Amino acid sequence: MPVTLTPNAIASINAGDVNLKPLLQVLDIRLIGKTQERGQERYRLLISDGVSAQHAMLAAQLNDRVKSGKIEKGSIVQLIDYICSDVKGRRLTIVLNMETIVPQSETIGNPALSAESDSELQKPRPGPSNIHPSSRVGFSEQRSTNKATPRGVNITPGFRPSVQPPYQPPPSYRNHGPIMKNDAPARIIPIAALNPYQGRWAIKARVTAKGDIRRYNNAKGDGKVFSFDLLDSDGGEIRITCFNAVVDRFYDVIEVGKVYLISKGSLKPAQKNFNHLKNEWEIFLEAASTVELCPDEDGSIPRQQFSFCPIGDIENAGNNVILDIIGVVTSVNPSVPILRKNGMETHRRTLSLKDDSGKAVEVTLWGEFCNRDGRDLEEMVGSAFYPVLALKAGKVSDFSGKSIGTISATQLFINPEFPEAQKLRNWFDHGGKYTASLSISRDNMPGGGSRNEIRKVVSQIKEQGLGRSDKPDWVTVKATIAFIKTDSFCYTACPLTIGDKQCNKKVTRTGTNMWLCDRCNQEFEECDYRYLLQVQIQDHTGMVWVTAFQESGEEIMGCPAKQLYTLKHELQNDEEFAVIVRNRLFHQYMLKLKIKEETYAEENRLKMTVVKVDKVNYTSESKYLLNLLVGSLQI
Repeated sequence: MPVTLTPNAIASINAGDVNLKPLLQVLDIRLIGKTQERGQERYRLLISDGVSAQHAMLAAQLNDRVKSGKIEKGSIVQLIDYICSDVKGRRLTIVLNMETIVPQSETIGNPALSAESDSELQKPRPGPSNIHPSSRVGFSEQRSTNKATPRGVNITPGFRPSVQPPYQPPPSYRNHGPIMKNDAPARIIPIAALNPYQGRWAIKARVTAKGDIRRYNNAKGDGKVFSFDLLDSDGGEIRITCFNAVVDRFYDVIEVGKVYLISKGSLKPAQKNFNHLKNEWEIFLEAASTVELCPDEDGSIPRQQFSFCPIGDIENAGNNVILDIIGVVTSVNPSVPILRKNGMETHRRTLSLKDDSGKAVEVTLWGEFCNRDGRDLEEMVGSAFYPVLALKAGKVSDFSGKSIGTISATQLFINPEFPEAQKLRNWFDHGGKYTASLSISRDNMPGGGSRNEIRKVVSQIKEQGLGRSDKPDWVTVKATIAFIKTDSFCYTACPLTIGDKQCNKKVTRTGTNMWLCDRCNQEFEECDYRYLLQVQIQDHTGMVWVTAFQESGEEIMGCPAKQLYTLKHELQNDEEFAVIVRNRLFHQYMLKLKIKEETYAEENRLKMTVVKVDKVNYTSESKYLLNLLVGSLQI
């Protein structure tokens, strides 16, 4: 099928039309040497619309197109991004991005050199080397004249050759490289049109999310980074990332909900492990980048963009997938402190979300979400009002069922004005409140309780052979603390941090009254004290021994391990120590256990570790028991 070149494209480009995206033919290609400031090769093209032809300079980032043969003489190309400048009295098109449509083709039409193109080539030449304006053009037809005529010399019949004075750029352009790089302002383009081959660009978009400053340490040293997400009027989204000094420049400038004009950044492939947006690129801002606040509100740019996934479809979503969900909050659990592996404390709060798909899912709020939005949700549900919650960018977890957790890029919207929210509210208020929903976040759970709970009684651990397979079993039991061993309830631990994690290995006293860590090979005056409790728990079916480490130990004992260590070994106050221990007995907890058979000295032993300790929520427990009763009656 023949290709039709864009009519009058050369004239339109010379008139300043940079949005045409014309189809043109490459008549010739010439290597014109290297730029002085970077030593890069530059290519000059002769492009044609079938009637007129004009010279064009190829941006350096497109050189590989010529070298690889993707662009050659006769190629039909589409100019995607370009500018047209006056350089030394002639019009020159600078191609910033282009696509090859047809790799090779015969010359189309009978193109003539544009009157606004190279002025040197339009001068009359004596003898057979003259080029008539209506003649076909090509570099090959100009070579004899170019070789005989030095650059900057005009030859006119009847006059002696005269050397033109060298071109003097205006003061504003001196010492700033070629005029073509600074002549035209960057034009605003859609986010979806961004690609690494563009030269000058600018985007106008609204900030929809902003992350916290994160610090890191690698082979290059310490650093800091933050990122924010943008949305433009065409629905395009992209993430922008800043490092180190750029963080200091822009972190306080960026506000969620504001519209900015951003330019002069580098595009790199998006790191999908950390970037959930539907864009294969992300922008890295640099020292030369600009971020300008648009003072006037742009109503064409939406404040947020959602792609809601029904709760019922989450069952088919992969682990760690990022998605948007919306539902009605039916229950909210209290916020509980959690000690991370790096030694930092955070908070966690769980809530249940249901929608009209007939399914419910547990959502885990982490960090500030617990105190800010979580507290508001808890108060609403506590007052018998069940709010609609929209969650942007939640992370799927498939550990023993499916659940959703918040990440740094997550945003929560309570009772939003979206059509989807109004539809859910109407459904819930007109019968959905009483519709039974099957939770996708619990395994083997006939009633209430939280995600990942496989409820057992103590006797079932042995009867069902839990922990005997290749993988450990995770179960939850409601049990009472019956006995706590006190001869060895904690150990001295290394307080040093390796990377972002605390060492926590056992340390020993040296002859100089210092603490030594064999792993870190360092000595220090003070050490940490971490729980290693041996606890006997029991319920109405039996009794078993379990091990509780630091976080679980603090929940059971109600105080830090160092306090008990000081009482017993330094102050030798056995009476107060015994009182604290006795007061922790016969309390009932919901204990999540990790059960795995291990081998010690060729003997198999069942090891049960407490990984989570919660006080009994009697409201949830009553619902659980009631559902057990209802289930047994139905059988």
